[in-house]
Amino acid sequence: MGAILLTACEGMEITGPDTFDRPNDKWQQVDKERESIFGEGGLSFGGADEKRKGQGGTGIGVNAFLWRATLDTVSFMPLASADPFGGVILTDWHSTSNSPNERYKLNIYIIGQALRADGIRVAAFRQVKNGANEWQSVAIDPKAVTDIENAILTRARQLRSESMTQ
Repeated sequence: MGAILLTACEGMEITGPDTFDRPNDKWQQVDKERESIFGEGGLSFGGADEKRKGQGGTGIGVNAFLWRATLDTVSFMPLASADPFGGVILTDWHSTSNSPNERYKLNIYIIGQALRADGIRVAAFRQVKNGANEWQSVAIDPKAVTDIENAILTRARQLRSESMTQ
C-alpha cells in the first residue's frame, strides 16, 4: 500500500509554503496577477523575490517590523486587544498624571506585509471631562495622528535596519 502512495507522489513538484493559497497575502496575489498577464514568474524589474527580502514577512499576517514597532510605540498605553493576523491593535483609554481630565485611545491597523508608509493607519480618540464629571469626546488634531504614524514607521525602520546588520 505504501509503495502505491509513494509511486503516486512521484513526479509531484513540492515548492514549499507558496503552494498554499493565502487570500490575505498581498504578495501572493500580486504573483498570481503577474503570472496571468506575463506568464509564469511575470515581468520583474529588480526581481520579485529580491523585493521581498527584508520586508519582515513571518508567520503573522502583517509586516513583523510594523507590528513590533507599533507595540513598542504604544507600550505606555494599556492594550485592549491585539490581533497579529488581522493587524489590529486597540488600546484602552489612557490619561497621564499631568492631565487626569483628558484621556486618549488608539485604534491601529497594520495593512499588508510590506513596510511602507501607507501600511499603517491610526485612529485616535480624545475625551475630556465636562462640568458634570462625564467624559465627552472632542476632536483631535490630525497632526497628532500623523505624528503617531510617523513614530511607528520610524521605529519599524530602526528594527528593520537592526535586523539587517545582525
